Amino acid sequence: MYILGVSAFYHDAAAALIKDGKIIAASQEERFTRIKHDSALPFHSIDYCLKEENLTPDKLDCVVFYDNSLLTLDRYYSSNYKYPFISLNFYHHLIWVESMREFYKLE
Repeated sequence: MYILGVSAFYHDAAAALIKDGKIIAASQEERFTRIKHDSALPFHSIDYCLKEENLTPDKLDCVVFYDNSLLTLDRYYSSNYKYPFISLNFYHHLIWVESMREFYKLE
């Protein structure tokens, strides 16, 4: 099973390829772009990981993102727009409440 892990839109964007629980390849995007703490989508790192195993994207079983995508979107808009038209930080609290409800077996 091939799993591609992606980290982006915060700082130090990177990608890693795992095969059957073992790390095959991993790289930070700044190694290719020469931009310190590059936060862009790590196209170069993803390409590097796939080439290390001679894979094409259709051979991947799973692609995972390191963070809650709603929180990442919230951080992105908060950082790039003076008056963000969307604020999703409340989802963090909803997720926390839901997890506690399950933990304490509440109805």
